[in-house]
Amino acid sequence: MLKSVADGVATLTLNRPDKRNAMSDDMRTAFIDHLAEIAADRSVRALVLTGAGKGFCAGGDIAGVKRRMEAPAGEVGFNGWSRQQRVHHTVSLLVNMPKPTIAAVNGAAAGLGADTALACDFVIAGPHAHFAWSYIQRGLIPDGGGMYFLPRRVGLARAKELIFTGRRVNVDEALALGIADRVSSSETLLDEAQAWARELSQGSGTALALGKMILNRSLESSAEEIFQRASQSQGICYTSSEHRESVLAFLAKMGA
Repeated sequence: MLKSVADGVATLTLNRPDKRNAMSDDMRTAFIDHLAEIAADRSVRALVLTGAGKGFCAGGDIAGVKRRMEAPAGEVGFNGWSRQQRVHHTVSLLVNMPKPTIAAVNGAAAGLGADTALACDFVIAGPHAHFAWSYIQRGLIPDGGGMYFLPRRVGLARAKELIFTGRRVNVDEALALGIADRVSSSETLLDEAQAWARELSQGSGTALALGKMILNRSLESSAEEIFQRASQSQGICYTSSEHRESVLAFLAKMGA
């Protein structure tokens, strides 16, 4: 896992190109550590996630799958539960990141890789990107958030079709379905993602974090619940230095 920060934008690169960036246990540990650091670092205003080499993320590491299959029968269930806690912790850190996140998908995003891309706020895809919720081909269901994120992107019926078949979705179809928000050339993908991240994160960090928290829950909450969260969050915004400074600057400009 590689991390860099420039102009307030952190870039995390999944870095196992020889394995198409399949997520190993060690890689997940590093991912968790970096996500926690970025969330806590107030100087970082946005995150871009991408993959090294030709792939974004090919899913779970096959070596880990093999070890799981070889475990004693009496340990398979608990080992699987323990692994799922780590997976869900990673997804939670990413989806609840209190700042904008963008997946710059440069190649294959399959299984857990496709889920991870959709855990980001936005997806920008290169010409060689493709997505597949291929769990069904291993007798599994999406466990990295795809059961939650995909229907919200494409609708329930289309999500069922993609999950039931595990078929590949190329970049043009991904854009048409709403899996990807933008497309880019291979040469400019990362630059465009980072520029977009800077654009998204220019506003108040306090307002961005609180607004994202509310929006992430808006489809599951009643209007009254959203109004209550918004009222509480607006009260916090009223006390923020960003609000005070921007209002004073506006008043000075207006001569008030």
